[in-house]
Amino acid sequence: MPSESELILPAEGSVYKFADPVPGDPDGFVGRGGDLSPQCLVDGYSQGCFPWYYRFGSYHWFSPDPRMVLFPSQFQCSKSLKRVIKSGKFEVRIDTCFREVITNCSAVRYKRRYSSWITPDYIEAYSAMHELGLAHSFETFADGTLVGGLYGLSLGAAFFGESMFHTRSDASKVAFAALVDFCKSHGILLIDAQQETPHLASLGAMPIPRLLFIDILKKTNQYETLRGKWTEM
Repeated sequence: MPSESELILPAEGSVYKFADPVPGDPDGFVGRGGDLSPQCLVDGYSQGCFPWYYRFGSYHWFSPDPRMVLFPSQFQCSKSLKRVIKSGKFEVRIDTCFREVITNCSAVRYKRRYSSWITPDYIEAYSAMHELGLAHSFETFADGTLVGGLYGLSLGAAFFGESMFHTRSDASKVAFAALVDFCKSHGILLIDAQQETPHLASLGAMPIPRLLFIDILKKTNQYETLRGKWTEM
């Protein structure tokens, strides 16, 4: 595992090169190979690609077209969500229990679909990215118990959302609202939501062409990554 000083960031050059998606593939399949090392993950995300699952002995990478994104300034916080946030029924924390958040995301997906792409090797890989200060979690608590949250990677001026979960209504939305507020306060210009869903659309996210997304990434990659634990930032 490379140390933080050894990890090459997008602005310094890429080791892994990712191809364009396979023509006609609805999910934006890029290809198989690579690994979940910090270097490969950094290079993949900085080029607009992400690993989705492990199959036939290799990791499968994707770069959807269109790409679902949210510009923090366009976040739509409903009146009901504002009331929930103002009520104080939830406490939001950042980077205090990353592994618990990603593990809960995996468990919820497994319960819904009898499978989850967030397998143990994904949990270990993204937890390692968290230790390197490149992966972060926003956590929602009620009465001291974790009831919702989300996690993703931060590179340059972009946050790449990976997954979210909730065991109480509105808990993940409150975590998402906290992410947006953090991005606004710390110069993060883009939240990548990967694929289009009605839930994300209701929060202000929109689909954009893949080529436009890649062009935006080239610009956000030029910014310095806000590394380290975000707990007290």
